[in-house]
Amino acid sequence: MPIDIRALRYFVETVQLGSFTQAAAAVFVTQSTISKMVKQLEDEVGQPLLIRDGRRVQLTDIGRVVYERGLQALSVIEQLQLEVADVAQLARGQLTVGMPPMGNLFFPSAVRAFQQRYPTLELRLAEHGGQLLEQKVIAGELEVGATVLLPGSTPEGLASRAIARHSIWAVGPREASWHGRRTVRLGALKHQPLILLDEGFALTRRVLAAFREAGIEPHVVARSGHWDFLAAMAAAGLGTTFLPEPFLAHLDTGNLAVARVTEPALDWTLSHIWSTDRYMSHAARAWLDVCHEVLGKQTRVGAL
Repeated sequence: MPIDIRALRYFVETVQLGSFTQAAAAVFVTQSTISKMVKQLEDEVGQPLLIRDGRRVQLTDIGRVVYERGLQALSVIEQLQLEVADVAQLARGQLTVGMPPMGNLFFPSAVRAFQQRYPTLELRLAEHGGQLLEQKVIAGELEVGATVLLPGSTPEGLASRAIARHSIWAVGPREASWHGRRTVRLGALKHQPLILLDEGFALTRRVLAAFREAGIEPHVVARSGHWDFLAAMAAAGLGTTFLPEPFLAHLDTGNLAVARVTEPALDWTLSHIWSTDRYMSHAARAWLDVCHEVLGKQTRVGAL
């Protein structure tokens, strides 16, 4: 039993809006065209699908079956059209990926590999703090983003894949009492002035949560949205900050005290996130695949 897709679409529109007149206005055709196409569908099915009641319509039992299956069929067709167009976009188009401000040290090699593999696809990197980035992915403003997730804290409606996991280190002035040690207990920083990233950073939330769990009231004296500025303030003697291990390679540690935080040990995990409720384009999938190939899952905990 061949069924005309356009007739099926007009039928579904008529049922959803409850009248031929409103359906015609919604799809920008005449009412007679809608009536003709619905009659054609009834002829193809061999049964009446609608009960005409003045200006309103109601479904027959057969009509209800056709309507419910029609919704599924039209959804499949729409998905097919989307995926075909999406594959074509790999040859030309653009992809915007959300990035955390602290992600610039991790992704240059992945960006280069992606551009080499898809030279005509424009890659845009949108920098946002972790919480805002998560909100944008949930809202559908971004398909995929990289953010730092706290343990077991993937927001509802999002899926995640870890990219890198590293220990968190204390970075303080050279004259700090723990200078020269490989590790420092969180409790040893109880009375230290702290300089932290802004509250929007997962690293800050992770550190503050650890202090609270240890029953310590942190003494925060300054905040900044730039990790290199925090390190500069630490070197100037303003206080102690916290950074993931990879960032230490970019500091002049000769002017600083650096030690891995223990008791408890604190980890920093960078992950990709995407919506579980929305279609993911081939371009976004390609980005995730390239990052997985180039970066893998970098893990360095309790090292250095």
